[in-house]
Amino acid sequence: APSYPEYTREEVGRHRSPEERVWVTHGTDVFDVTDFVELHPGGPDKILLAAGGALEPFWALYAVHGEPHVLELLQQYKVGELSPDEAPAAPDAQDPFAGDPPRHPGLRVNSQKPFNAEPPAELLAERFLTPNELFFTRNHLPVPAVEPSSYRLRVDGPGGGTLSLSLAELRSRFPKHEVTATLQCAGNRRSEMSRVRPVKGLPWDIGAISTARWGGARLRDVLLHAGFPEELQGEWHVCFEGLDADPGGAPYGASIPYGRALSPAADVLLAYEMNGTELPRDHGFPVRVVVPGVVGARSVKWLRRVAVSPDESPSHWQQNDFKGFSPCVDWDTVDYRTAPAIQELPVQSAVTQPRPGAAVPPGELTVKGYAWSGGGREVVRVDVSLDGGRTWKVARLMGDKAPPGRAWAWALWELTVPVEAGTELEIVCKAVDSSYNVQPDSVAPIWNLRGVLSTAWHRVRVSVQD
Repeated sequence: APSYPEYTREEVGRHRSPEERVWVTHGTDVFDVTDFVELHPGGPDKILLAAGGALEPFWALYAVHGEPHVLELLQQYKVGELSPDEAPAAPDAQDPFAGDPPRHPGLRVNSQKPFNAEPPAELLAERFLTPNELFFTRNHLPVPAVEPSSYRLRVDGPGGGTLSLSLAELRSRFPKHEVTATLQCAGNRRSEMSRVRPVKGLPWDIGAISTARWGGARLRDVLLHAGFPEELQGEWHVCFEGLDADPGGAPYGASIPYGRALSPAADVLLAYEMNGTELPRDHGFPVRVVVPGVVGARSVKWLRRVAVSPDESPSHWQQNDFKGFSPCVDWDTVDYRTAPAIQELPVQSAVTQPRPGAAVPPGELTVKGYAWSGGGREVVRVDVSLDGGRTWKVARLMGDKAPPGRAWAWALWELTVPVEAGTELEIVCKAVDSSYNVQPDSVAPIWNLRGVLSTAWHRVRVSVQD
């Protein structure tokens, strides 16, 4: 057998682009795949996601990589082996985030502590259901470690009674219900707002949105079992508390209107499954709330308590965050008491392929993306322009048609058009929902100091080159 040089992961990580060579690892072997990048059947953008790192997390997304001929092909590009003394660093026992779970290295990380990350746009619209390991992660605090055998969900009933449910009881006492729903962070596409004026918040690109098939008990069934009526007179709210807490012990919390929680058509879940498996830790294990059609901030993870109140949740994240304001409001004049908490989100869409700045070959260009609207409103059309909005074409929508008012999941769309060499394209998309709501054409009129509700036409500039 030939003798190969040894490299550290840091040395491998320096080779991330064709200009600097593209190196990857598989097991303990190191490969220079620069000459294979353009030959990759899934396109160069996919293989470059693993540049400088391990192939395994990306290969696991596509079963074809387990075929023997793929491994044989890879062996042709072997240039070395990882140094035997490569080992992960020991966790810091004093770090409150030291117990966080491992994550997919392909995620685009916006903050490590707490962990917030989105899937790369190149993979975002590849599948209707987002793989669990690529589902966007929005954490506000350290991820709690929960022992499922000792887990209890507390439901404060009417008249001071309390219902305490174990995970097994939640599964056995209530019929399992499944719903396919898209969750979106209020800050999705915030980076576009920050280019108009600075905003406070994580610099999300277009990936703070994902779709899964959720399974669990209906919140409605649990509340009725606890003794609550179908309707309550006046304004009431269902408040949620998570097991994640700040150093002072205050938990993450949020609330939704009572009418939505009890509506049979709202499909609000106490979910314990995600895409057919138990919830991953980053996504709320063992139980989370899933509120379809509503901003992701209300779908509280690691749920520990449910209570009904005449007032919204007193949590900071309900009272003093996730609210929209006029462009004229700044941090000297903002008063969070004057704005309602975000619940249903406006219509949204984005281009996932091609990526900004890409050079695309002449011939036929396929443009792909996603579109979604809050409140169960169906996306009925996506318009796409290649010249900045002067002329338009209608994209093809993909996905099953949902019942009226219950279009909880996004629509994926695509458009194939001829393009000529030597041209510059400004690709624009805008979605229209079943209420004929449409996205605004520019960011400046909807700018706000927290950078939420960024739903302007999405624009991607590319060049067509031989």
